[in-house]
Amino acid sequence: MDSGLLFVSSYARDAHSLVRMLEDDSLKIVHARCLKGARNKLENGKFQVVVTEANLEDGTWLDLLQLTRELRMKLVVTDPWANARFWTEAINLGAYDVLAQPFQETEVRRLIGSATSRRPAAKAYTAAS
Repeated sequence: MDSGLLFVSSYARDAHSLVRMLEDDSLKIVHARCLKGARNKLENGKFQVVVTEANLEDGTWLDLLQLTRELRMKLVVTDPWANARFWTEAINLGAYDVLAQPFQETEVRRLIGSATSRRPAAKAYTAAS
């Protein structure tokens, strides 16, 4: 059984942010701080999707793209400067999608729901009286 999502980022606060945004989806999120850590986690677990920063301290998203292709997993790339040119390059090279930073909860839930074939859980909405 797939354990969920592997998030590769040197920033722990981004991992905490993703966990908070996706907590209602009961999706297990595992965090790795670098490419080496991601490889170790991928060898020891199964994931439906890998979400990675474009630039890591010991590699780039392209290194993970090759690995996720071999393992038949989807790769989502995050970048604070995600623009149309980067998105086009990432998609053409085989990434599942690009997620702009800072993370917007609606977009995170939509994209991860699609990548994991889960419907995003609806957030409760209470109208102010």
